[in-house]
Amino acid sequence: MPAIDTNVRTRVRLGTLIAVALLASGCETKPTRPPGVRPVVTVEPPAKSEAWKKLATAADQNRIARLDSAWQQALTEAGKSFTGEIRKEGALLKPQAALPRPAPTPGSYNCRLIKLGQAVPKTRAYESFKPFFCYVEVEGDLLTIVKQTGSQRPAGRLWEDDSSERLIFLGSLALGDEQMPVAYGDDPKRDMAGVLERIAPFKWRLVIPWPQSTSKLDVFELTPVAQQPQG
Repeated sequence: MPAIDTNVRTRVRLGTLIAVALLASGCETKPTRPPGVRPVVTVEPPAKSEAWKKLATAADQNRIARLDSAWQQALTEAGKSFTGEIRKEGALLKPQAALPRPAPTPGSYNCRLIKLGQAVPKTRAYESFKPFFCYVEVEGDLLTIVKQTGSQRPAGRLWEDDSSERLIFLGSLALGDEQMPVAYGDDPKRDMAGVLERIAPFKWRLVIPWPQSTSKLDVFELTPVAQQPQG
């Protein structure tokens, strides 16, 4: 065989090394961006529901999560004997009647309670009570609802929720001659949790699912008093 010139072998080896290096560098892809442009990190804002969920008990969070089930069971039971009464109430007793912009205007309201479903045997599946007065007022950054008369007077705050069609109500009951209700969470037997929704112009409802009473669903109707008190 003819001898291969040493210089030729060197050139061949060097060419091979260069080719391998070029192939290796081609396997690496580096991200590029236009000069002067910096990457931007987007942070999602916290969910509105985080605020009320930090305060609400696990039991009340569960009640609110099962609101649809409360509506279904309560209306099914009440509908067996009180179909006419339910139909007469219109949007008040329709589960999907909520409208946008649920926040009520501060002031006095005529309030009325309807209890649906049977939490204990031998109770009525539908009860409607006489109207009473309640009041919506501003407390810091929140709205509050207070029942002004009666032996059992719910009172609580309204919190923003991820849904634009409801506010979350967390409150408790004042009993008898008590001037103020106990703070939410201090007495689990008095705690109340539900949702406030606007169902028509100048009409709202406060819905309490699975209340600690004889019903499966309590629905409070709120309509502004025609002649608001001055001062």
